Amino acid sequence: MKAAVIEKQGGIENIVYRDFPDPVIGPGDLLIRVKACGLNYFDIFVRRGMPGLPVPMPWISGGDVAGEVAAVGADVKGWKVGDRCIIDPLTNEGMMGEEVQGGMAEYCRMPHDFVIPLDPRLSFIEGATIPANYGTTFRMLFTNGDMQPNDLVLVLGASGGVGTATVQVVKAYGGRVIACAGTDEKCARLKELGADHAINYGTHDFSREAWKISGKKGVDICVNFTGGDTWNPSIRTLKPHGKLLTCGATAGFDARTDIRYIWQREVTICGSNGYTKEDVTKGMLAMAEGRIKKPQIRTFPLSQLGEAEAVMESRDFLGKIVMIP
Repeated sequence: MKAAVIEKQGGIENIVYRDFPDPVIGPGDLLIRVKACGLNYFDIFVRRGMPGLPVPMPWISGGDVAGEVAAVGADVKGWKVGDRCIIDPLTNEGMMGEEVQGGMAEYCRMPHDFVIPLDPRLSFIEGATIPANYGTTFRMLFTNGDMQPNDLVLVLGASGGVGTATVQVVKAYGGRVIACAGTDEKCARLKELGADHAINYGTHDFSREAWKISGKKGVDICVNFTGGDTWNPSIRTLKPHGKLLTCGATAGFDARTDIRYIWQREVTICGSNGYTKEDVTKGMLAMAEGRIKKPQIRTFPLSQLGEAEAVMESRDFLGKIVMIP
């Protein structure tokens, strides 16, 4: 099969589109013919290299797969060749694309328990926007964040895949959104997606602006998956007993914390790692039923994975990037 292969960790020049051995399925597996694969920031971390996450080389990244069944393991029931599907990338063998060879290829192998029938109302490309983004969002907001109707939710980095998903889901479930992004154009488009307020954090202090928007009471929930210099200002946005939810650190993990705000306002800082098959399915159904808008999608041929990752690193996009084998 053809695959976008990371030959060694480092720059995008280390991604080579070439022949790679076809996956070999076991009795409990499905072979998936990949029709679309969503790009996530963890794909960039896998390519760059992360402390504490050794990845054997050569490697295939990619977890957000949509496709159709190409072969069925001997012990698998309920699936047949040609069935449309998406996957839950967080398998019992590890995270697909990080610990298990991923979907940036023409085919991938998946344990059947982590494969989900793709709703007929959605295309393969739309399906590939769902797993990591909406799975993460549902777990973070509801399982860990206990979001309630009418909560005021601040979303940092709102223009990316998880960010736009979070904006959509908060609005669909009765919350109010302050979306933060780095340009006026992105802010305008986030308001078109449903954000009640938008802050350009390139030109404004988002913490100060959010405090004003909240009537100087603070927000109920702040969603922060950027870390870095945004960490302390995020804590300052919270109301007494507010929650700071984090599911990543794309701008840096070694952030300074001013603990005065934590004890004075009795706030909660809660990590959110991963999602369940049920979380992914909830996201798929919400999109298929029209409760959330389909995200803006930019597609690239799989042979241009390096170029697509460069666009993601530059943050010069809104919504979701999807690769097409």
